[in-house]
Amino acid sequence: MARQVRKVENETERAQTRRSKSAVIPVIHEQATVKKRVVETGKVHIAKRLREYEELVNIPHIQEEVRVEHVPVNKFVDEAPKVRTEGEITIIPVLEERAVIEKKLFLVEELHVRKDRKESHYPQKVKVLKEEVEVKRLRPGDDAPAQASAAKSRH
Repeated sequence: MARQVRKVENETERAQTRRSKSAVIPVIHEQATVKKRVVETGKVHIAKRLREYEELVNIPHIQEEVRVEHVPVNKFVDEAPKVRTEGEITIIPVLEERAVIEKKLFLVEELHVRKDRKESHYPQKVKVLKEEVEVKRLRPGDDAPAQASAAKSRH
């Protein structure tokens, strides 16, 4: 009986050897998948206020004055001179007719018009608006402020 068991074992081994030559071995392949999720680590509460204050502003005030200077010319001319500009001076001729044996144009005077510009500054108080922002950190899932950080403002 011992021989018979051995014989059966030998035949079984041979059959397994024959099968193992054509056997399929599965290959396992793992693949990693990365996912992300939102985790609340805290909240921020921002408050913005509008504040009105007075500020000293230097406002320029420009005043122009016109000076008219009469310049006597006193000479006869053949035709009326045109209005002309020399630099910042506008010259306007003033004419009259004079009776002589013959009638001629006589340039009595010219008006020299000059414009002077003066600028002065007058400090005045004006109302200015300013926004102030306060940022407060909140704990996760909490609606009450945990700690207040310094208020930041833009001027």
